Amino acid sequence: MKDMLPPLGDLTVATIRDGLASGAFTAEALALAAIGQVRATNGTYNAIIFENDAALDTARDIDRRIAAGEPVGALAGVPVVVKDPMDMVGFPSTAGWRLLYSGAGGVDLMPHRDSPVVARMRATDAVIIGKTNVPILSWTGTHAHDSWAGPTINPAAPDRVPGGSSAGSAAAVAAHMAVIGLAEETGGSIQNPASAQDLVGVKPTIGLVPNAGVVPLSANRDVVGPVARTVADAAECLTALAGFTTEDPKTLASVGKIPAGGYAAGLSADGLRGKRLGLYGPGWRPDALSDEAARLYDRAKDELEAAGAILVEDPFAGTDFASLRQITPGTPFFDGRGLESLPYDMTCYLRRLGPDAALKSWDDFIAATASEDVLAKGAILGYLHELPDFAPCLADPETPPALPAFTELKRRYLDLLDRVFAEHDLDGLVYPQMLNELPDLQSGQAIRETTVGELNIAGIPGITVPAGYYASGAPFGLIFLGLQWSEAELLNQAHAYEQATRHRKPAV
Repeated sequence: MKDMLPPLGDLTVATIRDGLASGAFTAEALALAAIGQVRATNGTYNAIIFENDAALDTARDIDRRIAAGEPVGALAGVPVVVKDPMDMVGFPSTAGWRLLYSGAGGVDLMPHRDSPVVARMRATDAVIIGKTNVPILSWTGTHAHDSWAGPTINPAAPDRVPGGSSAGSAAAVAAHMAVIGLAEETGGSIQNPASAQDLVGVKPTIGLVPNAGVVPLSANRDVVGPVARTVADAAECLTALAGFTTEDPKTLASVGKIPAGGYAAGLSADGLRGKRLGLYGPGWRPDALSDEAARLYDRAKDELEAAGAILVEDPFAGTDFASLRQITPGTPFFDGRGLESLPYDMTCYLRRLGPDAALKSWDDFIAATASEDVLAKGAILGYLHELPDFAPCLADPETPPALPAFTELKRRYLDLLDRVFAEHDLDGLVYPQMLNELPDLQSGQAIRETTVGELNIAGIPGITVPAGYYASGAPFGLIFLGLQWSEAELLNQAHAYEQATRHRKPAV
């Protein structure tokens, strides 16, 4: 019977594609169901901060084109949400900050064109349900407590932090308001909320997906990627997002790196068979796993081996890899190198907003937000003053910074990764995504990951996948890591693990 939708939590890109093609349901019915789920659950989880009133019109147009025999895009009808800092025409990019939202007494940053990633979602005929919550300037990988819209709650573990900064995108997917969420990472902001909320997250190689038109922390580290409930859905979205645009010249490096059939085409249940995977150990980072995390990781190792993987103990042992990481003073657990360019990156972002933008320069930005100086000592970005090369960039935000210390650090990371992968004939790495259990929601403690600075400074990809639960019920996840441009290989490994174990349980 027409419009007999499967349960929202069972919907995938593939089931939506098949259902629309067969006439089992319409894009309009699916959009109405997603909007109904927003109405039913967003008051609890506070994932979506702006609803897209055009969603139903988009869905109806998809139905019209299908009925007329016209082609539709690869994500036609798929409910998608967009992280707030990503420019989307008709909505302010508030970056979670009341000073950048007129509804909370600030100014509105209204884009005159979509960011490339939003434009690419529209081009696939995805139905954008709304924009999602973040902490101020996406500064933390743990929560969204300080957003003008209030905190986001974790549907998978309501008493635990939701992960950040893409807290809202993950919560919308976990609570079945959307099938896919656009997330973005500078220092854990895809992997943390995905793992915290029992989802798949893809942090791509920097340069694979454009980050123009996204409120920046660092153009050298920021990267957009999907969160989803399955690896296949994340792979479908990554295919839509990836590739060159002149708006972001670094994406030229992606040419020739994207599989011809897309990232989902090569997924196989045998994707772990014969793969040599390096394990977490002090050669990577001296931080030890908690006892329970270690037990869950041991179980995951058994599962990986049962699926055909060959595990290599601590392949970075005997190298100086772990010594490269430095916790930036003023942060609890974060290596912030590479964020020195923020004044220049923000200048470029504001310029892209267009001639009618409320703020047009770094000086305008500082003046408009002076009442909450985020760069002051002890403030959320005060640690930037500890970083090499920040002072000259702050003094001259119009001039592209050289960042010699950051580029040398990146070179050293990449050289070591290449050497270790070659010496051990590795196909990837597989680590617990966090060192220990998720902190309580109001604990004030930060998520402690097994890799953030290493991953983000080197610019390599990582895929998170659900891998079980702590005794408390909090999710436990793995992260698959690889060399630059190895997304297809990592997605195949993560997919094989997901299919072999099927650990994830619906959150709502």
